[in-house]
Amino acid sequence: MNEIFTARGSVLIAGVTVDGSTVDIAVDEKGTIAAIGKDAKKTIDADIVIDGSDRIAVPGFVNTHTHAAMSLLRGYADDMVLQDWLSQKIWPLEAHLTGDDVYAGTKLACLEMIKSGTVAFNDMYFFMDRAAAAVDEMGMRATLAYGFIDLGMEEKREAEIKATETLVAHVRSLDNPRIRAAVGPHSVYTVSPEGLTWCAEYAKEQGIGIHVHLSETEKEVVDCVARFGKRPAVHLDDCGCLTPRTVAAHCCWLDEAECRLLAERGVTASHNPASNMKLAVNRAMPYHWLRQHGANVSLGTDGCSSNNNLDLMEEMKFAALLQKFAWNSPTVLPAGEAIAMATAAGARALGTGPGTLTVGAPADIVLLDARAACNTPLFHPDSNAVYACNGGAVMTVLCQGRVLMHEREVPGEEEIVREAGETARSLVARAEEAQ
Repeated sequence: MNEIFTARGSVLIAGVTVDGSTVDIAVDEKGTIAAIGKDAKKTIDADIVIDGSDRIAVPGFVNTHTHAAMSLLRGYADDMVLQDWLSQKIWPLEAHLTGDDVYAGTKLACLEMIKSGTVAFNDMYFFMDRAAAAVDEMGMRATLAYGFIDLGMEEKREAEIKATETLVAHVRSLDNPRIRAAVGPHSVYTVSPEGLTWCAEYAKEQGIGIHVHLSETEKEVVDCVARFGKRPAVHLDDCGCLTPRTVAAHCCWLDEAECRLLAERGVTASHNPASNMKLAVNRAMPYHWLRQHGANVSLGTDGCSSNNNLDLMEEMKFAALLQKFAWNSPTVLPAGEAIAMATAAGARALGTGPGTLTVGAPADIVLLDARAACNTPLFHPDSNAVYACNGGAVMTVLCQGRVLMHEREVPGEEEIVREAGETARSLVARAEEAQ
């Protein structure tokens, strides 16, 4: 194996482009950016030197809404109505998932994210102890939540509480600063008010995040108003679920008052444009209201069965285009803001640092190919990154100073892909046998 992957210690990225200037980036043994500038190489005696010529350095991307192991379901069921898609295809298949499936699927997802520049992600699914093992081996950061669904049944709620507590204890036992636990109340339509309240109180007690789906469809809003006499964001707030530690995915059907509420509570809204367009939820996240009221807005891909990839560079473009189209304004969500959503806003949401290339920040760094066709000519690097390129322009990825990919090479890639393919075929076969 290339020694760049096995060596540990300080790193020097020499002669790389940052904000239009050629500089060196020095990373210390703890994986922190120690210096950026012409003389940065003098600050460390680097164990690893990476040639940064013809490379553009940007902060690592943060995917704030995933169901990583759903990579196994990629392309299994497409072009269907949301409720039919879930009830006829996805849920019946997920009923046959095992921990081994989730491990293989999460490793595949991590590989795909690394290949497209993502260093951290916010995940909600099942068998999350096995997801944690995959993340640990791949060297990424992740915040992991067990998908809490009680359907209003007390017995099921007790089981979900136990599963949540078990995951949190397991993640703590790993003592891995890259892996954190969160509470994952699925949504207002699958979790009772009692369940939501427990999730809020437990998250506060443990000092951990909350990961929830919010106002993805109009039906969710209509049903919530009919059942509880209030809109979903207000209902979540009354249950204590809107906090500065909360990431709310989708947020397509928020009204302006709810956007203001999210901002006041310090909630991060995770925009998932590709999934929302594919499943035809019929309204784009009201980004302009969220920004106007000062909410933190980040970016997510959702799972591979509704996207169908985990490429956050592609997602930046979808986000910018969808916002312009939906709100009839070519100036909404410019390229620089799209990059900030994928980097600084995501890092703020998950508490992984500033999400910027600054001294003292974690060395979560992505090197893009400045010579790629999509980066030629290079008038505006931000514009090219959002509108012209995709994850294929990513050449090298560092997470906390550790090299996860270099010159498009990720250790063990072929084995990960082979195992995931076999696992997916086995899962589908088991599900079809049971029908």
